[in-house]
Amino acid sequence: MSVDRGLLALLEAKPGKGDELGAFLEQGRALAAEEAGTVTWYAFKIDDTTYGIFDTFNDENGRQAHLSGLIPQALGQVGPDLLAKDPDIKPVDVIAVK
Repeated sequence: MSVDRGLLALLEAKPGKGDELGAFLEQGRALAAEEAGTVTWYAFKIDDTTYGIFDTFNDENGRQAHLSGLIPQALGQVGPDLLAKDPDIKPVDVIAVK
């Protein structure tokens, strides 16, 4: 199987909440590790308020399982406190992998 799809989510923290959002994302790693269909999962920081997640999947079933899994549920619970706006989540096609 080859990795051919992904998700890119950009998250904007409320002022002063960037560190809390970063800590939340660090905790998400354990949840992602439990997802059989998630091949890779990256949480990253762009600046003090802009964070993101990039994950990859072998097939659409894995991507859809992730979208309905524990990480989006947890983000929905903390989002009103930590996020300045709704997450910008985009499905992406992976063109090349090393």
